Amino acid sequence: EFRKAREVATYFVEEENADQVRWVDDLLARTSIDNENDVCVLVLDHGVNNGHRLLEPLLSDDDCHAADPDWGTHDGHGHGTMMAGTAGYGDLGECLDTQSPMVLRHCLESAKILPPSPEQNPKRLWGHFTARGISRAEIQAPLRKRVICMAVTGNDDLHRGRPSSWSGQVDELASGYDDNRRRLIVVSAGNVKEPEEWRRFPDSNITSEVHDPAQAWNALSVGAFTEKTTITDPTLSTYSPIAEAGDLSPFSSTSAIWPDRKWPIKPDVLFEGGNVARGPNDSVFDTDDLKLISTYYDPQIAQFASFDATSAASAQAAWMAARLQSEYPSAWPETIRGLIVHSAEWTEKQKQRYLRGGSKGDHYRLAKICGYGVPRLERAISCASNSLSLISQATLQPFAKHEEQSRYISKDMHLYRLPWPSEVLRDLGELRVQMRITLSYFIEPSPGEVGWKDRYRYASHALRFELNGPGEHEGEFVQRINRKAREDNEHPGTEGATDHWTLGETRNVGSVH
Repeated sequence: EFRKAREVATYFVEEENADQVRWVDDLLARTSIDNENDVCVLVLDHGVNNGHRLLEPLLSDDDCHAADPDWGTHDGHGHGTMMAGTAGYGDLGECLDTQSPMVLRHCLESAKILPPSPEQNPKRLWGHFTARGISRAEIQAPLRKRVICMAVTGNDDLHRGRPSSWSGQVDELASGYDDNRRRLIVVSAGNVKEPEEWRRFPDSNITSEVHDPAQAWNALSVGAFTEKTTITDPTLSTYSPIAEAGDLSPFSSTSAIWPDRKWPIKPDVLFEGGNVARGPNDSVFDTDDLKLISTYYDPQIAQFASFDATSAASAQAAWMAARLQSEYPSAWPETIRGLIVHSAEWTEKQKQRYLRGGSKGDHYRLAKICGYGVPRLERAISCASNSLSLISQATLQPFAKHEEQSRYISKDMHLYRLPWPSEVLRDLGELRVQMRITLSYFIEPSPGEVGWKDRYRYASHALRFELNGPGEHEGEFVQRINRKAREDNEHPGTEGATDHWTLGETRNVGSVH
């Protein structure tokens, strides 16, 4: 497709503040707010300065909270205000670089979960302050449809996919384990930060594991890719972008080195996270040309700030989730997560670089580096409105106690007849078609760390999907997948479609398949 060449972030960031104010005036003049479904993004961070004119219409004083009231709700760091700008507007650079009218369909909330510098929260209380920040917002506005976004992570310990007390708390909050209130929580995957590591791209990304608590089963964990490859700074004429367009961002961490296949695939998806420049003598430079822009925390100095890495990516993911929630107000948190993952696709560059072959194992490795790919809002919306798509929000009881023995057995399953467009498929003849299925649910984690090293004890249940094979009738299909039928030697001898899945059995990890 052809697109208009866009201004790089440096164009806006390096202007005088008075000129930046004119860009703000222009954007506000084109912007209206229509939040009839009462959807919001709650930013858990250093606080947000809602005095910024772009944030004033979205974030009221009443919706600014702090886990500890003594901290105040202001942002003295800058990160929280940048998160809010992107969570509210999406790609702010794209909003500025157009003359089209804009409609904002969600509002913002802020909960300060980090103390003012140089104080730090005790590590054992990271999950506690996360829960407290969420609680403050929910007490203030209990009926809102809320997307929770947190780009605060820790990498002191290597968990190799195992849960921690913090990720366990995130899983509990998402599942509604304590209060029966399910929540969509978007978490950044964590960053590769050091210039020495950027030089080793992409090897450093493959060996840098996702940060705590992004290993949480129920979270939508967000890594970064990049399309930013334009360098306009004349002093960097001998520099080139480290990552090519469509590739993983040099900032993004992965789960490629997790040794056990029993833990979830993380990150789940990738959003734009910016790029880094490489120059003579293998020097690297973190130029604003290769970043996004967002709102600066002190508008008396500047309106815009450069923004990148998995923080920017997770804020964009939260923006997309809020847009989907406003589009489909009855969608569950699990459904919104499922739609985002369902709309994701690997770029050609990602497949070229990380897909060594075409086997299921190769695709599993690609997923552990790039998640399920890059989501697109238009594709997610069309998924939900397309007549060839089936979306089901349903409950079941996975297990029941055996009537005679002291053990539990499988209980419910749901059977769906897919809306096959038979005439359309016949007209296609021998043309190959692809079907995509996404199953998204929340586990209720084991409440104590005693079982956290074993997924069979950590996860409360594990749901799966199966598809009938070619020529396999409905009755045969049910018999084949029914455990009791197999135990009673009633297996019909038919086979399913397992060999045709791109990911094969490796899709059955975590709580999104």
